[in-house]
Amino acid sequence: MARERDTGNTRLAIIAGVAMIGIYAAQFVAARFSLKEHLTATDMASLRFAGAGAVFLPIVWQRGLATLKTLGWRRGLALAALAGLPYPLIINWGLTYAPAAHGASLCPASIVFFSFLLSLVRERASRQRIIGVVTIIAGLLLFIAPARAGAGDILFGDLLFIGSGAMFSAYAALVQRWRVDPVTATAAVVVLSCLPLPLLCLLAPSGLQAASAAEIISQIVIQGLLAGAAAMFLYTYIVSQLGSQAASLFLPGVPIATVMVGMVVLGETPMTMQFAAIAIMAAGMGYSTMGGRGARENPALQTPAKS
Repeated sequence: MARERDTGNTRLAIIAGVAMIGIYAAQFVAARFSLKEHLTATDMASLRFAGAGAVFLPIVWQRGLATLKTLGWRRGLALAALAGLPYPLIINWGLTYAPAAHGASLCPASIVFFSFLLSLVRERASRQRIIGVVTIIAGLLLFIAPARAGAGDILFGDLLFIGSGAMFSAYAALVQRWRVDPVTATAAVVVLSCLPLPLLCLLAPSGLQAASAAEIISQIVIQGLLAGAAAMFLYTYIVSQLGSQAASLFLPGVPIATVMVGMVVLGETPMTMQFAAIAIMAAGMGYSTMGGRGARENPALQTPAKS
């Protein structure tokens, strides 16, 4: 029975991963579209957590603050600092400088790379994982090479994407270490990120008045309900079922899906060198994360979570 339950959980985690890929591809393309037209990075982050808050604030209200108190305010603030309001601000800031395909490629690749570095604290690295990570680094360098030699703005955007990957990998590592359930983790991130929104809307420049109601509503749905709530819950669920390393196995699909959608919707076609870099990073991500399965399946290599 236990084996059947594990198989069912794995199957659900795979379905969650496929759904997450589609959501993140839509997020990058939709954000790039509006950032080129009317909205600012602050607008996008505000709409993200306004939509996500509409989902999770009622949950917190129904459960009471006991759920967040169980997690602890310091842990909740740590998770919110890594995957909450600063996280989409950095990504959207990067999207004002670099194409959607850059964000969709560099963010997942960076998550796998930094997840690997953080995993060294609790387990030995296999040769397969090391080869995969070296491949990712090669792909990252190849991808940003044209920007390094040309437009400095694009390089700055690429560096922001890499920084956001470091933040999210730390979030996933803490969720796994503290054994936080997906609803509690996502609710803590969303609720704590909603608190500074009124001040942010008052002080930061905005382009909401120039955008149509249809554009604003679509971004609330895509950035908030889907990317801010559903995708974060799905990724946290995958981490809880498979571990942070195995969860990142799904990330190679994000740049591939985003490039395909971005070419149609935005007319942004990566250079031939960058197509090759995306393929290299995707191969490195897949190879590296498959190398992490053994550690996940071997309890002797796991570090017990601290209470």
